[in-house]
Amino acid sequence: MPLRIEDYALIGDTHTAALVGRDGSIDWLCFPRFDSGACFAALLGTREHGHWQIAPAVPTTMARRRYRPGTLVLETEFEAPEGLVRLIDFMPPRDANPDVVRIVEGVSGRVPMQMTMALRFDYGWIVPWVRELDGHLRAVAGPDAMSLFSDVPTRGEDLTTKAEFTVSEGERCAFVAVWHPSHLPPPQSVDPYRELDETTRWWTDWTRRCTYRGPWRDEVVRSLVTLKALTYAPTGGIVAAPTTSLPEHIGGVRNWDYRYCWLRDATFTLYALMMAGYTEEAVDWRNWLLRAVAGDPSTLHIMYGLAGERRLPELTLPWLPGYEHSAPVRIGNAAASQFQLDVFGEVADALHLARRAGVEHDPDAWAIERAFLRYLERAWREPDEGIWEVRGPRRHFTHSKVMAWVAFDRAVKDVERFGLEGPVEKWRALRDEVHAVVCHEGFDRDRNAFVQYFGSREVDASLLMIPLVGFLPAADPRMVGTVEAIERDLLWHGFVKRYRTFEHVDGLPPGEGAFLPCTFWLADNYALQGRLAEARAVFERLLSVANDVGLLAEEYDPEAHRQVGNFPQAFTHVMLINTARNLSRLPGAAQERQR
Repeated sequence: MPLRIEDYALIGDTHTAALVGRDGSIDWLCFPRFDSGACFAALLGTREHGHWQIAPAVPTTMARRRYRPGTLVLETEFEAPEGLVRLIDFMPPRDANPDVVRIVEGVSGRVPMQMTMALRFDYGWIVPWVRELDGHLRAVAGPDAMSLFSDVPTRGEDLTTKAEFTVSEGERCAFVAVWHPSHLPPPQSVDPYRELDETTRWWTDWTRRCTYRGPWRDEVVRSLVTLKALTYAPTGGIVAAPTTSLPEHIGGVRNWDYRYCWLRDATFTLYALMMAGYTEEAVDWRNWLLRAVAGDPSTLHIMYGLAGERRLPELTLPWLPGYEHSAPVRIGNAAASQFQLDVFGEVADALHLARRAGVEHDPDAWAIERAFLRYLERAWREPDEGIWEVRGPRRHFTHSKVMAWVAFDRAVKDVERFGLEGPVEKWRALRDEVHAVVCHEGFDRDRNAFVQYFGSREVDASLLMIPLVGFLPAADPRMVGTVEAIERDLLWHGFVKRYRTFEHVDGLPPGEGAFLPCTFWLADNYALQGRLAEARAVFERLLSVANDVGLLAEEYDPEAHRQVGNFPQAFTHVMLINTARNLSRLPGAAQERQR
């Protein structure tokens, strides 16, 4: 069985990423891109589906780990009766061929070690042909090839590569795995120790640019590093997570592929990057957004591939049993073809935010936005699948209509503030019409709360977005009542569920963890309502469930006390950054944290 989700740490090269367990095993890695087939897929099955472990060959008394400050260089220390050994894992920022570098350092004593690599291409399905070539191992299967350069002798056994060695205090040895297309010559070995110094410097130079100086700086920097690691550098797209099919409920079927770029994340991501001083990355994300959405507005997708690909067909991999037997394992995502009205508002909000932040004006951006608005004049009245991508029937989701209001509102503001041309009177009228419809059809007067969809009596955590996008003030009695209803119906041991999962709504069996971004939204609402102590308490509770190296998944199960869902989740870390900045503005924030 794989480790608990929170027992993994992330390494990456801004093209792809790997998950390294606290036991020294890489159980997930896709080469050469985030969305490529995994060559280590034990995370979704067994060790026979591919893993690469380096660890002491004797029982250990303790394992502790950390990132080098401000970097994605992971250090895991294993303490054994024989001594202390350190494993350093990282992926150098991509130059030519993607590679993983693993360095073993003897800290004290003399510790026997073992290395086991079970390489399996195409998500654990294909066992490659392995042979020795010019002093290194080369594994080949179909289009994929991997070369392993090792400072110690290796041997083959039971379709795996193994090594036994001993490290004493002051000694070091390195392993470098390099992927390359099988039809090309194998790459040359790299100097692992020079790559360590250069990778550490690259990350520290990047994190030094962070302008956030509030009381949660360490957590914000770690989240920014995670966000950077989930960026696909060639295009500027940011994947939601580097994994697929980590379940929202252990043993359940809510297992989705998150290795794609969601438009819904755009506004919050832009805000987080801009406010932390990363304008270049924000511009790259804005430009990816414009390329991805260009075309007929009626064909706008909710998510795209790393380079803006639109066809993301969903299929299952029957040979993988799933994380802790949570099947099926899916690749691709059928939700890409859903109609989700809210994405129009998110695109408009992201482009408006970029203009406010001083990003250079792009005439194409405004032309694309105007085309969307023409389509939205009619489309906002249609039902959709909503923010949570339900696989049940389309409905008039309240949050979707609110985001349609955002699209018209931001267009009006773009005309008023930046002098852009457009039929502003028509947009003002549509903005007012949408607002009136939402307040009439999406509000339950008996409950004094907005509801999940028109005609429902259920609340939904997405309603917490209403004051965050400026639709109504947080202190409006209708929002106060909505927050109270969410506290009654969706608050679960201090964390917020997205909604009560009824099969007639989302077409799936019930059961999932609390959605961490929604809990950040609750903290923001508390702060806006003046409930400052409660806001800080919720935020600190969220920080407390991060793992030992500061990473958060999509969801948390407060009864099982474990993280669930794809990991680490970009949206969760984006919301951490934004909520930290919001709370840092409150009086006495630094003193409150010191206590």
